[in-house]
Amino acid sequence: MNATWDQFDLENGVWTKPSSHTKQRREHRVPLSQAAVTLLREIKTGQPRFCRFVFPGETPDHPLTEIKGFWDRVRVKADIPDVHIHDLRHTYASILVSSGLSLPIIGALLGHTQTQTTARYSHLFDHPLREATERVSAVVIDFPRSGTKESSLSANG
Repeated sequence: MNATWDQFDLENGVWTKPSSHTKQRREHRVPLSQAAVTLLREIKTGQPRFCRFVFPGETPDHPLTEIKGFWDRVRVKADIPDVHIHDLRHTYASILVSSGLSLPIIGALLGHTQTQTTARYSHLFDHPLREATERVSAVVIDFPRSGTKESSLSANG
């Protein structure tokens, strides 16, 4: 909510969060998707030129101080009554891990310093799990069924 326009490089699609705004007290550089850059440009266009906050509060010279009311309206409009705003970080991580990205990459995007933290955020969807088990099934089904040495399934190959 305290993000300011000077933290964003919309030309290169990067948000640099200052160390004072992160849990780790380290600067965090976040690449932005093209959709996010487009949205941020739209937001900026709709604001007075002198507004330094991406999400201004009641007055443009102060940041938004609460998000509950806004988030409640979003949840109603999107018909997602039981979704908390922090759930979005978990969803983001889950989409990435289910797409095959590594925990270090996901952690870097989320600003985590510990892989264990990222692992708690990243939950695999059914699709990649089903795809993995189908791969094993295909090997087992295609495995020779004769009594030869090659037909025995073992951990030693």
